[in-house]
Amino acid sequence: QVQLVESGGGLVQAGGSLRLSCAASGRTFSGCATGWFRAAPGKEREFVAAISWGSTRIYYADSVKGRFTIARDNAKNTVYLQMNVLKPEDTAVYYCAADPSNIRNNYASVRTYDYWGQGTQVTVSS
Repeated sequence: QVQLVESGGGLVQAGGSLRLSCAASGRTFSGCATGWFRAAPGKEREFVAAISWGSTRIYYADSVKGRFTIARDNAKNTVYLQMNVLKPEDTAVYYCAADPSNIRNNYASVRTYDYWGQGTQVTVSS
């Protein structure tokens, strides 16, 4: 089993920055790819970014490319999402998720990920 806990969310003005963290526990986290997803009110969960275990494969949604950066520190069992130039449309609950297959399937699909955190709220004011 893998347990994931997100942190770092909050309220920020448009143009500002936040860094989200996803802390993992459980020995089966080793080898897992990790993704970030978000869900705005009334909308389905959507893909934001993903990173393989060895950080050799990194993917971003078009809507965040150039503004968000995903990174991981495996020694700390932590994955980060640095979010810059935030926009009001980035407002959502952000979730991290773990994929034990290390992205053998569709990295942007929620069905690829077996473990999920509880989410952290990000609110961007205009």
